[in-house]
Amino acid sequence: MAVVAPQITLVSRMTTRLRLVPVALGLAVASLLGIPVLVFVIVATALIPIWVGVPAVIAAVALCRRFADLHRSIAGSLLGREVPRPYRPIRPEDNWVARFRIAAGDPATWRDLSWLLANVLVGLLTNILVVALLLGGLFWVTMPLWYGLFVPPGVSITSIGALEVRSEAESLWMVPFGVAELIFWVWVSPRLMWLNATVIAGLLGPTETAVANTQLTTRVAQLSESRAVSVDSHAAELRRIERDLHDGAQARLVALGMSLGMAEETVDDNPEAAKQLLAEARESTNSALAELRGLVRGILPPVLADRGLEGALQALALAQVVPVQVAIDLPGRPPEPVESAVYFAIAEALTNSAKHGAADHVWLRLSYSDGKLVAVVGDDGRGGASVEPGGGLHGLERRLAAFDGTVLVTSPLGGPTVVYLEVPCALSA
Repeated sequence: MAVVAPQITLVSRMTTRLRLVPVALGLAVASLLGIPVLVFVIVATALIPIWVGVPAVIAAVALCRRFADLHRSIAGSLLGREVPRPYRPIRPEDNWVARFRIAAGDPATWRDLSWLLANVLVGLLTNILVVALLLGGLFWVTMPLWYGLFVPPGVSITSIGALEVRSEAESLWMVPFGVAELIFWVWVSPRLMWLNATVIAGLLGPTETAVANTQLTTRVAQLSESRAVSVDSHAAELRRIERDLHDGAQARLVALGMSLGMAEETVDDNPEAAKQLLAEARESTNSALAELRGLVRGILPPVLADRGLEGALQALALAQVVPVQVAIDLPGRPPEPVESAVYFAIAEALTNSAKHGAADHVWLRLSYSDGKLVAVVGDDGRGGASVEPGGGLHGLERRLAAFDGTVLVTSPLGGPTVVYLEVPCALSA
């Protein structure tokens, strides 16, 4: 077994390297094809003063970019990562002049031209070496097999340096040189391909400044979206509070005022009716206080302010109809806005498990790692939950988006349903 394992490794390496040979051969041919593409661009640029050069340049740039896209795809497969296109966008409604200005002012266009020049040297050299080293090694290794068949007697072959092979016996001495060259090819071929792919990615991919600008633009868009979501959520919450006050406590207080007024009018003539009205007023007062307490708890639960997120979640779990297994590991306390958002998000997830999931068992995990507050709510219900506009999970997602939080829901049919919440924040002692 100690002998077979290295053989298997060598065979697998040889197989992997052999797969690079057709790629290297194709890239070598493409390096040569890049010369007429470059010539086309130069000729089209020279024709600009007679106006026909403008559409010619646009066509040449389009051809050059298609040619570069092919190399980006191959380089990405060799490097194991995507090489993005760095070009400025051109709209379909833009005319020839606008397209010419965008292409001429795009730094990526000029980097494509520099890559065409570099590809003729680096691309051709590296890819030809990959093919030539393999063919040369096979040539020396197989020399004893074909020397006597194809070389006439008395004819010598100059092989390595000034060393001449004049007979079949001397051809045997070339086998070790061929083996050494094949071993060197196994070692150097992926490195040569990596070098070429790195040059392609460096010249045809976006620059660090472009990547930073893209990330900044994406970040600004995300913040704008989350701000809009936060504003909408805040407005919806204010409307809910206004509606609850109008339909609940305010109606109770109006009824209370009417009962007290009627009791005041009848207290002298009918004391018994006045007592009954006062009893109804007392009941309305208790109902109004209960509704106000519920409204306050909906805004900020007192247990959350007093005991923090851990205590509030434990109390919330105890109040659920379905048994909830809780495991919380927080080394500190999150900021109050994050605490409130995570609390109500978890409360919504627990409510969904009990209301829609038909679960017999629910679990809650809360932890903090890598600057993020992570909560996992799962149940053994029937599954099939999804984030839909207007649904509870969508509202949960919108609530956490204001804090750059993310929500991931996995709920195959038959369960289990797992809601994964993540909110970046800092903890206080």
